[in-house]
This record gives sequence, structure tokens and C-alpha cells, in this order.
Amino acid sequence: MKKIIIFLLTFSTVIFSQTDPFTAGDDIDLLLKDDFFQECQLAVDAYDLTAKEIIYRHNKKLLMRPASNMKILTTSTALYFLGPDYTFKTIIAHDGEIDDSVLVGNLYFIGGFDPDFTSEDLDTMIMQLRDEGIARIEGNLYGDVSKMDSLYWGNGWMWDDDPATDFPYMTPLTINDAAVKVVTKSTTVGEKPEVSFIPDLLKPNFINNAVTVKGDSSDLAVTRDWLHNSDKIIVRDSIGVDDEPDTTSINLINTNQYFLKLARATLKKHGIAVQGKCDTSTAPDDVEILVERERPFSEVIVNLNKTSDNLSAEMTLRALGYQFNGKGASAKKGVKVIDSLITIVGLNPKDYRLVDGSGVSHYNLVTVELLNEILKYFYFEKEDLYQILYDSFPIGGVDGTLKGRMKEAPTFENVHAKTGTLSAVSSLAGYLTAKNGHMISFSINTQSFVGSARTARDFQDKICEILANIDE
Repeated sequence: MKKIIIFLLTFSTVIFSQTDPFTAGDDIDLLLKDDFFQECQLAVDAYDLTAKEIIYRHNKKLLMRPASNMKILTTSTALYFLGPDYTFKTIIAHDGEIDDSVLVGNLYFIGGFDPDFTSEDLDTMIMQLRDEGIARIEGNLYGDVSKMDSLYWGNGWMWDDDPATDFPYMTPLTINDAAVKVVTKSTTVGEKPEVSFIPDLLKPNFINNAVTVKGDSSDLAVTRDWLHNSDKIIVRDSIGVDDEPDTTSINLINTNQYFLKLARATLKKHGIAVQGKCDTSTAPDDVEILVERERPFSEVIVNLNKTSDNLSAEMTLRALGYQFNGKGASAKKGVKVIDSLITIVGLNPKDYRLVDGSGVSHYNLVTVELLNEILKYFYFEKEDLYQILYDSFPIGGVDGTLKGRMKEAPTFENVHAKTGTLSAVSSLAGYLTAKNGHMISFSINTQSFVGSARTARDFQDKICEILANIDE
């Protein structure tokens, strides 16, 4: 009996001695001993998709603010329920009659949540109107924004983030990211700088209180009169005479009026006179469509995830709400569709709190487990949609919000992941390929830290490096 016991112990020792004592999990555990994590929270969920086994989990069910990792939920839901071929439509239609070259009636611009609609798109559509022979409109210009509710900001968005373009005033009739670009150019010392706008077809109301000073030192401030809920642009302080022109994007409050005024100016540019006023109104059911501009979701998702575009995410969420609930689409109606995807992947939507599509709100609460289950589901169950989702994520060291990170192997050009940043929150979730050729999905979230998110991002990059170095 003693000989048998000795043999088993020896066999056991041989087996374990052939196993590398330092696994990826051990290396991540060592990272977590850093003093940084004594005062903040970290959650990690990493899974080997090829071997179908868990690599590492830490605080997988801890509820945390996702920041822009919320966009993973929004875009995956849109891929599943709308499909990549779903189109965001902006429509120009009319009531009344067209008599010779005169529209005896009203012209309607019907919004369809296109987040990437630009002045160039508007110009192209109006040229098509001109080519149809319309030279004068005797009625009014109306913006139909009925597909969306009247809540222009998300639940839990911060008032003091205004007037940054990351916090757009939303409408289904968006143009130029619901913002205007202000270009400030130095003149001679002691004189006011030149102020111009992009697009230059419509000049907003503005105040130029800035001055050109010697040298190349500038403390130029460009903002909007948000205190009085106004779109008046304010340029103040100074710009150096040797400075390059400064371009600042400012979000706008009265986005529907801005669209319509820009439309009126564009019509005039192409020789089409408008007799009536600009206002919002729902188009009658029997309007005749003149021109349509369509943009597929497969195009929108790339900019949405690569640059972490909040407007695109929110318009996508409302497109989901509209698709399944009709006009008056809201964030809440869109979230109900996300809840359906959460149920499909095998989790309970009641375990989380979702209020917007972009992750701007501090009210959102999710887990790394949830995000990774979404990533896993698309990899295993929706191969065609998985590829679109994978390709839409920023690539480490290459593009999007990961362009300035992961500049060296093994993460360079390897990690495809969505970033997320809010005050005291930094998250990263996506896919990478390990040295052994296995595909790995992961979700990492760090929050409740003070100061810059750089330290949190550095630890995320180190965890990705550990995962990418797996070679067994």
C-alpha cells in the first residue's frame, strides 16, 4: 500500500511540474496588487473563444458605469434587430401642387435619425430639387421631427458638459453633428481677430471680444451663451499674431431651426426662392416624396465605434425605438430593445440599469460579464454580424480611440476593442488574438479613481498584453 501511495504522489508531482506555474490569471493577479487598486474598483472578464474556457474573472457581477462601452450594447442590438442594411433616411417632400416651376404648397424636411448628415448632403438633395425644375416655393419650409420625442438630452447627462459637441442637442433632423465650426484667425496686434464659420453659408449670431496679441501664445476661448440658453457664439480673450487659425466646434441648442435656416440658404444658393417661414410641423400622410438620402447602418456603426460618437449612438438607439414602437421614439423605448438582446444572450435585463445609448449618463450600470456575454454571443451565434462589430472597433495603435495606445507588439494591430471614458471611469472591451492563435474576448472596467484615466488605461493595456502573450 505504501508503494502505491508513493507512486501516486510521484505521478502527481510530475504532472504539476510540467504545468507553467505562472498563468495569465496569475499575472493579472500580480497587477491587481498595485497600490492603485487599493482606492478604486476593477472588474475583468476574459474568455478563450477558441478553447471555450474562462481565462480570468474578477468582480464579474459588480455593477459599474460602462461609459462608452455602452455603445457595444447599442450597436450589437442594432445589428441584431435592425441589421447592417437598415437605412437612416432624410426625406424632402411636399404638399400642394407643383405648377410649372412653382411649388404651390409647403416643403417638408423629414428627419430619419441620420447622425452623419452634412451640409454637402443637403446641397446634393437641393440640387436634385433644382434639376426637377422647381424655382420657387410659395409655402413654408417645415422640419418634420415627429419620429422622436422632445427630450433633446439623455437621462443623467451633466449640465456643465454643455456646450461640448460630445453632448449634442438631439433631433432626428441633425446636420453637421448638431454643431457649427468657428474659425478664428489672427490679424494685426491690438486688433480683433477674424471670425468665420463652417459652413460659411449661414453666419450665426456672435460676439467677438477677442484681441490679437504679440507672439504665439494664445488663451483664446470660443464658447456659446449657454447660460442664457442661446446659440450666440462668444469669442473672447486673445490669439497670438503668429498662431495658426483656431477651429473650434460648438454644439447648438436650436438644432431644428438651424437646419431649416441652412436649408433656406442652400435653396437660395441654387436659385430657389422661398416665400414662407421656417418652422417644425408633421408632414401630412399624403405628401409626395421628392428626394431621399439613405445611409446604411453598416456605414454609421464604423464612425460610431471607432470615434466613440455619442450622437450616432443616441440616434441609433432612437431608430431602434422607432422601428418597434413608431413615432415619438425615445431612449426608453430603445432600451427596451436592448433588454431583449440581453434576454437572448441568457441574462436578466432587470439586473442592470440602462438609460441612454452612448454611455454619457452616469446612471447606467452594467457588468463586465454582460458585455463579454454579448461579445461571446456574436462570435458563436452571429458570425456575419460579429465580423461587422469586430471591424467597427478601434484597432490598437492604428485608429479611432486606440490610435495613441498599444503601439508595440503583441497588442499593436491586434486588439479590436471599444474604449470608454467618463469622470472616474475607464473601460475597454473587445477581442484580441493570443500567441497560440486563440481568439479571446474580454471586458475590463476601472472606476472610482481620482485624477487622469491614464493609469487605468495603462493597466488595461497591460492586461491585454498578458492575454495576447498566452502561448499554450
